[in-house]
Parts: sequence; C-alpha cells; structure tokens
Amino acid sequence: MEDQAVCCYRHPQRETGISCTRCERPICPECMISASVGFHCPECVSGRVPAGAGASAVGPPPRAAQPRTMAGGTITSDPRLITKILVAINIAVWLAALSAGDRLVNDLDLVGRAYDPGAAQIVGVAEGQWWRLATSIFLHQQVIHIAFNMLSLWWIGGPLEAALGRVRFIVLYMLSGLGGSALSYLLAAQNQPSLGASGAIFGLLGATAVLMRRLNYDMRPVIALLALNLLFTFTWSGIAWQAHVGGLVAGTVVAYGMVHAPREKRALVQRGTCALVLLGIVAMVWIRTIQLTG
Repeated sequence: MEDQAVCCYRHPQRETGISCTRCERPICPECMISASVGFHCPECVSGRVPAGAGASAVGPPPRAAQPRTMAGGTITSDPRLITKILVAINIAVWLAALSAGDRLVNDLDLVGRAYDPGAAQIVGVAEGQWWRLATSIFLHQQVIHIAFNMLSLWWIGGPLEAALGRVRFIVLYMLSGLGGSALSYLLAAQNQPSLGASGAIFGLLGATAVLMRRLNYDMRPVIALLALNLLFTFTWSGIAWQAHVGGLVAGTVVAYGMVHAPREKRALVQRGTCALVLLGIVAMVWIRTIQLTG
C-alpha cells in the first residue's frame, strides 16, 4: 500500500515534508515561520492553536517579535506582491518598446560594444553604458517571448516570494538577471545584442530546486523542467545560452545561501553569499571591459 501524501493543513493542495514543531501539523513554505528550533505555523505563533492539535501545543505560544519565513523574511498579507510588480514592469517596458520602436530597444538592450547607425556612434557596456546590464532584463520584443517569461515568472515567483520574503526575493531576481547579463557580456560576441528576463527566470528555477531539496520534496519534476529548458537553450537558434547559464548559477548560489544559512548567523551568511555573487558579476564585467577597450 502506497504512503498517502502529506499536505499542508492550511493549503490541502500543497504537499510538504515539514511540520510545525509545536503542534506537529504539516505546513508548506508559505505557512512556515522560523523559530529557534524548526518552524512554527501561524496559529502557534499567534496563540490560536485549536485543542487537540498536538501534544506540543500545550503551554504559552512562542514569543516572536514578528513572523518570519523560512529564510528569515517577513510574513506579508500578499506573498505575491513583488512578483506582480515585476510582471507589471516587464509588460510596461514591452508596451513602451512597441510604441517607441527600435530606438528604445537599441538604447536598453545588452550589447558589449558596437556601432549604432541610428545614434551614429559606438555604444555598449564597454563604452560606459552600464545600465544595459539591468535594463535588458526587463526588455522584450516578441509577444511569445514576453508571454513565456511572464507566465514562468508568475508560476515560479509566487511560491519563492512566499518562502523567502519580499526583500530576499527581489535580491534573488536581480542578481540572477545580472548574473545572466554579465556572463553574456563576457562570452558573447561584442556586437551581439540580447534582451529578456530569461536569465532571471533560470535563476528562479535554480532557486526552486534548492528550496525543494531543502524541504525534502520530490526533485524529479523540477529536474525534468530544468533539463527541458536547458535542452531548448542549447538546441534552439537565437537563444543567448550565456544569459540562461549565468542566471541559473547565480540564482542557485544565492538561494542556497538564503535557505541553508544557520539561524544564529543568518544575516551574515545571506549577505555574504549575495556579496560574493555580486563580486563575481562585477569581476566578469570588469574583465570583459578591459578586453574590449584595452
């Protein structure tokens, strides 16, 4: 007889391998509140534990200045707010690019160093246009491109934002996107333009794998999804594989530091991990700039 899947008591559709250390009820990442040992559910933190919930529910509720996610972020009423904002920004920039035409795209896309006939000058990151590393993350042209990326961001981003918290999620997203831009700048042809949120999305995929491993979830679905996306990356023409790989590596490293940081040194480990990833991004940009201008 197969074991029955254990699901979160507040979200019955979500399987989980984590239980509240007070009342012993199963909880999903959105319901996890970091405690001195393990995680607590929202009812235990607020003192609203129902009778008979578990033997460990006896006694006063744990003292907590503020509910926290499993990564130490603040529990919020809308766990998808940053995801919604990111989707809105991407769509707004896409609409602006549609109305403004190629001029806006040429000003915001990622290019190392190339001659722009419209501007009648040499442009690119190597020419001091550092903003291209960030603006290209939010820039799309084709409908299918932005549709696929925004659907992926919505499906993957929400659970990650709930598990990490808003600040950590936006840091993860931006470092993943910048990691993809930096590797693309380092390895791609200097006059090859690239754009899109794919690098950031791959970073979120890597972070999802780290989170699922941390929660002892079945890894096969996310591994299959990663393998399929990597297959498309290296077999379809016109895809900047450097951005995908760079985003994946950056997102995986950042997420690992966030969810595996020991509670007593959480801030130090998380900030240190993000700083190291940012340092790697700066190093790649610096090396490539010297190559193109030296």
